[in-house]
Amino acid sequence: MAAFRGRTVWLWRWRRNPLRRPSDVLEAWVVLAAGILCVLCGVLTGLVAAQSVETGLARERAEWHPVRASLPGDAPAAAAKAAGSDRVWAKVRWTAADGTGHLGEVRVAAGTPAGTAVTVWTDGAGRMVTRPATESQARLRSSLIGALVGLSAASVPVVCGRLVAVRLERRRMRHWDEAWRRFDPLWGRGRQTG
Repeated sequence: MAAFRGRTVWLWRWRRNPLRRPSDVLEAWVVLAAGILCVLCGVLTGLVAAQSVETGLARERAEWHPVRASLPGDAPAAAAKAAGSDRVWAKVRWTAADGTGHLGEVRVAAGTPAGTAVTVWTDGAGRMVTRPATESQARLRSSLIGALVGLSAASVPVVCGRLVAVRLERRRMRHWDEAWRRFDPLWGRGRQTG
């Protein structure tokens, strides 16, 4: 169907023309609204998402801190050989700022002896967490997430606008078919008598 449309003329639905139908004007407004909403939704949601992620990562950097932990027993060496790795999971013990003892697991070099000091990261409650992102890592992460969220949000008005435009196009084609059915017999009669 697109092959029979001919050359595209920009903004033709906005020009004054006796053949312009109300559906053409409606479609022009739908396309314009979808474009504006696409830009607004994409930029605003992307910025909000990026700011939210960066704020959360900054809070983690402020609240999480390193704590010295120690291995209560030797780290297994046989498991590392079987797995083909030089690092294994081993239990560690640490004391939180409030004086409570905690136990967790971290990856250490295979065969590390008992009593070896290991650094773990904990939150305000003394629970073990991952190492927080640095400022540059947080900036990169928030930028990527903001861009992804922005693109996702921008796609919603584009898809909705396209669906409305397709429905209007189908409606327009139905009207054309009805008009052809109505007028083709009149033209056919005129050709036969002429």
